[in-house]
Amino acid sequence: MRYILKFFLLLAFVFPALVRAEFEWISYTIDNDLFLGNDSGYTNGIYVSLYDVEEAGEQPKPSWMLRPLLWSLPVQEPVGAVNSFTVGQTMITPKDITVEIPGDKDLPYAGLLFVNNTYLSINKRYADKISTTIGFVGSLSLAEESQKIVHAITDSDEPRGWNTQLKNELVFEFTRARAWRSWESESKQWDLITTSEFSLGTISSGIDMGIMFRYGKNLIESYAIPLLDSSRTTNPVAINGNWYVYSGMKIGYKFNQIFTDGNTFRDSRSIDYDRQYVSLILGLAYSWNDYSFAFAINDSNIISGKSEKLLKDLTEYGSLSFAVKFE
Repeated sequence: MRYILKFFLLLAFVFPALVRAEFEWISYTIDNDLFLGNDSGYTNGIYVSLYDVEEAGEQPKPSWMLRPLLWSLPVQEPVGAVNSFTVGQTMITPKDITVEIPGDKDLPYAGLLFVNNTYLSINKRYADKISTTIGFVGSLSLAEESQKIVHAITDSDEPRGWNTQLKNELVFEFTRARAWRSWESESKQWDLITTSEFSLGTISSGIDMGIMFRYGKNLIESYAIPLLDSSRTTNPVAINGNWYVYSGMKIGYKFNQIFTDGNTFRDSRSIDYDRQYVSLILGLAYSWNDYSFAFAINDSNIISGKSEKLLKDLTEYGSLSFAVKFE
């Protein structure tokens, strides 16, 4: 019962912001390395998101969570906007979950329970993103309970090392990003999106630049949506009966990352790793009527370095999203 109470306390923390918004879409996303035939590293991520999507005219208002970043948005009136709220849980485990004390060079047990608010301001050729994430790592994340329940249901190995997980800590992350629709083919079936992003917080801090090629139908309506991916709100999705396939690459540098660096202000398990990274993503998005489906394969660290093999299970995973329009 105490775990349920912790979860609802987190929801209560942002409930005043949620009730002031009107939502048209809800999405469910699961990240899991089992999609790639593995069961360690980035073991699981579950996310539920609500979206307020507006075109020209009255725009949704960002919540109090985004006030520290509002100054960075352009003064120009956007042609559209997306305001999303996400509740999610992420869990990380070492490669061998059957031992009580993982090796010093293995990933630490870690869980994150969080709430995220992301706002997209969309113009004809570029879109801006501001995002705030607030949550808990440690036992308050309920990751241990979640994994043990799932493994009991599926008759999988019992994870035995959660007593070594990161300690309880209130964590946060601010993110500012922009996407440009840099090129479109004459047939309008191909386009190229370039992105840049900066994040700062105790969850992670870093900077990256990205590029994404897409092929599909009516791409102009969804070019800003890839900005949601890095906030772990959803995969890039399609709407209004449109579809596309895509591939992308990012290069970046991590200044800190709590899943590998450990707790911010207390001693905890941690590992050494290469902070520069190159990531790849391949995916598809398909929509029909008031539904949307998306699937992607992610490899967030293809650099051949001292930590590439160590972080392989953390950075390689599949991601599945299903969205429904309910208004």
